[in-house]
Amino acid sequence: MDLASVRAFASAYTAAWCSQDPSQVASFFAGNGSLTINAAAPSVGRAAIASSARGFMTAFPDLIVQMDSIEPGGRGFIYRWTLIGTNSGPGGTGNRVRIRGYEEWTFGADGLIATSLGHFDEAEYTRQLHGQ
Repeated sequence: MDLASVRAFASAYTAAWCSQDPSQVASFFAGNGSLTINAAAPSVGRAAIASSARGFMTAFPDLIVQMDSIEPGGRGFIYRWTLIGTNSGPGGTGNRVRIRGYEEWTFGADGLIATSLGHFDEAEYTRQLHGQ
């Protein structure tokens, strides 16, 4: 995939994260694709990926994900993002969070994400989440 195509893909992926519909996020992944967030076990398959997305969408009902950039990197592309939201979901702290991160994408032959390795500063996320 060329950079212009991936940029359009990333823009639509960003909109999916803002949709409050986790199945939209999962639709950008191959059927057996995987999403790994930091050092957690990977979510493999669309149902598991939707479940991961649902966790963020539930915790942050006003979730906004902004695409910061998309660039070639490694064997694929690097999608840089900013997550903004208020932790007002069930059991939430009520605190606003603004955290930057990135995903390392490799694509399958079908043009969908085969693997996404997501990264963000968990200590900073926790600090903001708990208002420290």
